Amino acid sequence: MERKNAWKSYSKSDVKKLEELCEGYKDYLFKGKTEREGTKYIIEKAKAAGYTSLDEAISKKKKLKAGDKIYAVCMGKTVALFNIGKKNLEDGMNILGAHLDSPRLDVKQNPLYESNDLAYLDTHYYGGIKKYQWVTLPLAIHGVVAKTDGTTVDIVIGEDDDDPVFCVTDILIHLAQEQMGKKANVAVEGENLDLLIGSQPLKIKSSDADKNKKDLVKQKVLEILSDKYGMAEEDFISAELEIVPAGKPRDMGLDKSMIIAYGQDDKVCAYTSLVAQLAVKNPEKTSCTLLVDKEEIGSVGATGMQSKFFENCVAEILELAGYNSNLSLRRCLQNSSMLSSDVSAGYDPLYASCFESKNAAFLGRGMVFNKFTGARGKSGSNDANAEYIGRLRGILEKNKVFYQTAELGKVDVGGGGTIAYILSLYGMEVIDCGVAVLNMHAPWEVTSKADIFETEKGYEAFLKEA
Repeated sequence: MERKNAWKSYSKSDVKKLEELCEGYKDYLFKGKTEREGTKYIIEKAKAAGYTSLDEAISKKKKLKAGDKIYAVCMGKTVALFNIGKKNLEDGMNILGAHLDSPRLDVKQNPLYESNDLAYLDTHYYGGIKKYQWVTLPLAIHGVVAKTDGTTVDIVIGEDDDDPVFCVTDILIHLAQEQMGKKANVAVEGENLDLLIGSQPLKIKSSDADKNKKDLVKQKVLEILSDKYGMAEEDFISAELEIVPAGKPRDMGLDKSMIIAYGQDDKVCAYTSLVAQLAVKNPEKTSCTLLVDKEEIGSVGATGMQSKFFENCVAEILELAGYNSNLSLRRCLQNSSMLSSDVSAGYDPLYASCFESKNAAFLGRGMVFNKFTGARGKSGSNDANAEYIGRLRGILEKNKVFYQTAELGKVDVGGGGTIAYILSLYGMEVIDCGVAVLNMHAPWEVTSKADIFETEKGYEAFLKEA
């Protein structure tokens, strides 16, 4: 059952639509490198499409009806969009669920130090990374600083052409004999992923020669932070600063058929879900797109999928729509259908031994369905029902969407998880479905434009017809 390459079927009109979608996607990738930035971008697009805030609807006691569009936000990092359908909400919703966070380095709360006339920020890596991939790259700082007076300062350093960039250093090959003999997972230690940010000492007046002579490079860094951002060293305590690869997404390949960029897991599914959600007009069943934080570290915390944010939002929606019992909430969630919109591992011929080729995802062959994820005996996975998959196949084939099925690597080799199992706890039908990615969890990941195009088409068909 070899799946066809989608590129072979495209007309000039199809390629034009594909390129338009991918240009918008690259814009999102650059402007939404962090979960906070992604949420801001999504809200702007939603507002422009006629969505209004759930908080506003609650305060005005708005009576929701078919055609109303609502968005809700949790702590600036998670967002849910609802397009109220014609059918009874107790009959369920059609839900797309992706995540906005990606592997990165996080700045610690007491991070700034100087050593031998070099200034560093101490970091803690976030999510599953190969630590050795993060050294010697141009890196940028994104995030917010919250001050004691309640104000916040947005920080982005390293993305404009005139900005400086930063890096994590590595030992030169001439002195790396000991390092090269280590296993890859310890060749670069987590505590050595510190960001080099300065080397120029602060000039002090001759009258102050006996004062503040210590850590003058650190003091220079603090002077710059104070002048540009009004930030003192103590403000690191209440800052969320993320270290990500600097630079814009780029077309890849002589044929420009692919995109190389940071954070495509899972921004590629978040963006295609958003586009599909905004494209659907007057749905029969309420369409919902849920874009969450913290998936890369287990979907924990207030902004992760394991929180009650989504359930609370649905309860509020039901209340505004005239349903006022807990049973209505339970029925709505249980009767919903969901695509857990997350990426899958793309088949890499250079590492063919890690894949079972009959059940692998290939670039260019369309959106990918993973019936189950988990690892080693399907441990920790959501395993979708055959009947649900059959229904989805009918929708995709009717709408001429290219799709394929896959596992995440060979049995006893691969494994992974998404938010699917969490939503399935409500009793709703859920399956993992997204885009195949090469270099997954690396600083620069690769996707096929054809797969992005087919996935958006598939998501849109699902929201309309599931």
